[in-house]
Amino acid sequence: MHDLVHPSMISAHLQELILLIQRHAPSDGTHASAVPELCFRRASHVSEPKHTVNMPSLYVVAQGSKTATLAGENYVYDPTTYMVTSVHLPVIGKITQASPQLPYLSLQLSISPDVILDIIHMSSSQWNGKTGRGILVSQSDPPLLDGLLRLVRLLDTPEDIQFLAPLITREILYRVLKGEQGALIRQFVIAGSYAHSISKAIHLINRDYSKPLVIEELAKEANMSPSSLHKHFKKVTAISPLQYLKAIRLQTARRLLLSEGLEAADAGFRVGYESPSQFSREYARMFGRPPMNDVKHLRNTFSVRVD
Repeated sequence: MHDLVHPSMISAHLQELILLIQRHAPSDGTHASAVPELCFRRASHVSEPKHTVNMPSLYVVAQGSKTATLAGENYVYDPTTYMVTSVHLPVIGKITQASPQLPYLSLQLSISPDVILDIIHMSSSQWNGKTGRGILVSQSDPPLLDGLLRLVRLLDTPEDIQFLAPLITREILYRVLKGEQGALIRQFVIAGSYAHSISKAIHLINRDYSKPLVIEELAKEANMSPSSLHKHFKKVTAISPLQYLKAIRLQTARRLLLSEGLEAADAGFRVGYESPSQFSREYARMFGRPPMNDVKHLRNTFSVRVD
């Protein structure tokens, strides 16, 4: 991170980034791009809190602001900062600053662990051995924003994307790793670290979320003792493995209810619940309403927003 950052440089980068995102995200919603790892988001209004699972990604806001809440911890990011999630994390996202005149504009760049590991091997990056959260917010700087601008500009020359996008993406991730909290990202790709083992455990839970969770078996797969798994899992995610599984199950069930029109009991069975009443109770505890009432509310809200 640079000790001296010229605000005028950041402002100029952000102004161009705003114009580019407005062009590539002309309407509210999420917009994919010709760079597979890159997408844009636009919103003309502040949002209700929304449960989601953040993928390993770099998140940058060009205009507006947003808060991600992980187990009661708030991570606020705006045009002066960026956010990184290094593992799949169930968070509550809320756009806190947006209007039709000044819409919320952001981009998301997916992170490849293989690229991170390759950069670490080629650099003098160090890891302090401690286990930390799988989410962070840090100050933006001109070199990082410059790399992001060059990546977005590639969308105007599609023939260059195949050759230059991987190089620029690598540069961007290098800048993030060089940042003040780069060690929090490095820990997840270093074999033998607790965070690397927790990353494997998180992958297994996401893969097998509909199956019963046996902590002893998960710990064995992650090459950890059950007590060490629980301790370091909570350091990374702020919640226990069982709470994590519950969040993944319920968010998946919510998507199924919305996209496939399932009955509540069927959605519960699909994600691993044997008891429909337990599913409804835990669903209402997380989302504030019983399953079918929640789905009706979401569809009405979406209909009003579209109209």
